[in-house]
Amino acid sequence: MSATAPLRYVVTPIDPTGHYFEVSCTLPDPKVQGQRFSLPAWIPGSYMIREFARNVVEISASSDNVPVTLTKIDKHTWRAGRVPAGQSLTVTARIYAWDLSVRAAHLDETHGFFNGTSLFLLPEGHAERPCQVELRRPAGEAYAAWRVATTLPRAKNAANGAQPYGFGGYEAANYDELVDHPVEMGTFTLATFTAGGAPHDIAITGRHAMSAADLERLCADLARVCQWQIDLFGGAPGSAAPVERYQFLVMAVGDGYGGLEHRASTALIASRDDLPHGLPATGALPEGYLRFLGLCSHEYFHTWNVKRIKPAAFTPYDLAVENYTRLLWAFEGFTSYYDDLALVRSGLIDEAAYLALAAKNLTQVQKGSGRLRQSVAESSFDAWIKYYRPDENSANAVVSYYAKGAAIALGLDLKLRQTSGGAVSLDDVLRLLWRRHGQTGVGVAEDGIFAAVAEVGGAGVARWLRARVEAAEELDLAPLFKAMGVELTWDTPAKAPTLGIKLESGAAGGEAKIAAVYADGPAHAAGLSAGDTLVAWNGLRVTAANLDKHLARHRAGDAVALHLFRRDELLEKTVTLAAPAADTAQLKPARRAAPAAHLRRADWLQGSDA
Repeated sequence: MSATAPLRYVVTPIDPTGHYFEVSCTLPDPKVQGQRFSLPAWIPGSYMIREFARNVVEISASSDNVPVTLTKIDKHTWRAGRVPAGQSLTVTARIYAWDLSVRAAHLDETHGFFNGTSLFLLPEGHAERPCQVELRRPAGEAYAAWRVATTLPRAKNAANGAQPYGFGGYEAANYDELVDHPVEMGTFTLATFTAGGAPHDIAITGRHAMSAADLERLCADLARVCQWQIDLFGGAPGSAAPVERYQFLVMAVGDGYGGLEHRASTALIASRDDLPHGLPATGALPEGYLRFLGLCSHEYFHTWNVKRIKPAAFTPYDLAVENYTRLLWAFEGFTSYYDDLALVRSGLIDEAAYLALAAKNLTQVQKGSGRLRQSVAESSFDAWIKYYRPDENSANAVVSYYAKGAAIALGLDLKLRQTSGGAVSLDDVLRLLWRRHGQTGVGVAEDGIFAAVAEVGGAGVARWLRARVEAAEELDLAPLFKAMGVELTWDTPAKAPTLGIKLESGAAGGEAKIAAVYADGPAHAAGLSAGDTLVAWNGLRVTAANLDKHLARHRAGDAVALHLFRRDELLEKTVTLAAPAADTAQLKPARRAAPAAHLRRADWLQGSDA
């Protein structure tokens, strides 16, 4: 048996109503004794140990149809017994798939979706071996119209290899590539556009009732965003895409939002109301559709930033354990900055709409006191145990490397433009990283972003960046905005005083149950805690619906008698209300700005340097 003979996988949606995939992996030349197979513990792009092996409900091994013993030796690894020399070894697993998210696997009578990390067992020592995959249709006439959407290449020797979106044979160069192409199967809506010379599919699953005109509008808008990003990294208009084809796999639901990047596709979950429905040819985009375009823009930007330009800690990925890096503020934060910037640079929104989006992000950062307790470098490193596992104290202890990372990226872009007189920008840093790391496969060292910034914009800008990345402190961007002819102000939209709490949404019976108590606020000082249920306000019943009305009757400094239940114990607390914080950002063109500032703002938001 050749050492390069491929691993052979077969994926069968064996029981859609029970939500089970059956997956087999055949290794042509296993160890005679003790060959190990394992499932990943996490999926790249979502930095938390997710234990995909917990969904394995049955597993067995055989060699030429003769059973082979299979022993589980840790949480996600199995060891096979003796196999006759010269014979292959097949491990078959039945895997439960009922996670409607972008991270795992989901199967029912309406569709099937999976990431390879949830299904494909890896034989130890064979990660670099080529892989062949047979995707099978569910049995039964009810599934006759199902198709497949994936960017896995069609197997060259597949009998139906020329059939687009069909079941049958696919292939991958190695295991890393195999698990980086999610698969959607069902009766999805399909539309295609071209960007960078490459076809880009949009496959939409779920009830969404989009018309041909809606699909045409979506394709046209995404084509502009994608081409702008391609040109950004290519350095010139009309640049070629870094992929032969790309897919947006969209699950439309009643209420949902999220995405996960892959090397030539992205899996998205979105509210069906956020998709375009009968939009006029001109005018401002609806908030929901703008949110969806921003999500698509974010995940597409990852095609470069994290899928190809990636931390050295991820080259290669070790999917069995945590892969620690302090650089997620750059790979997620820079991406979060450019996802909205791409919308204005590509002409889908105007400057005012973009400034409103940037202000919204600054507001998100400011509303969490965790920004004063954790740096974005620390947040990146601790993502495995903190960011993806939020609790009632997260707002006080954790900063988002997405949101604050984006704010730092914005500041860095403005700083580079200001100190260089407009000669360089963050665009130049990204193009340098693309040439040096994305096109070579060399991972970015932990100080590599600072080094790239120093090379492009000088040591002083690199020191400015390091100070903001490694310190938990306020981020003062007002002077940088001023140089661009933009005024940053902090407003207090609420007139009523604050209690310093967040209530649980959808609590039983409309109860005023506390989800979080903000550090150093009135509730914190009075001893209120997450999980407490407020029942009376100065002797009057209080609910989630009337809490704001109670607050509106008071001024900052007023003392209020609160009765609450903590577990089943009735407590009384006296709370002194505080003035609401000025934590809502407003970004507007300055009324009195020098002509040079107007030119710098146009260069920034219109991207004339690209």
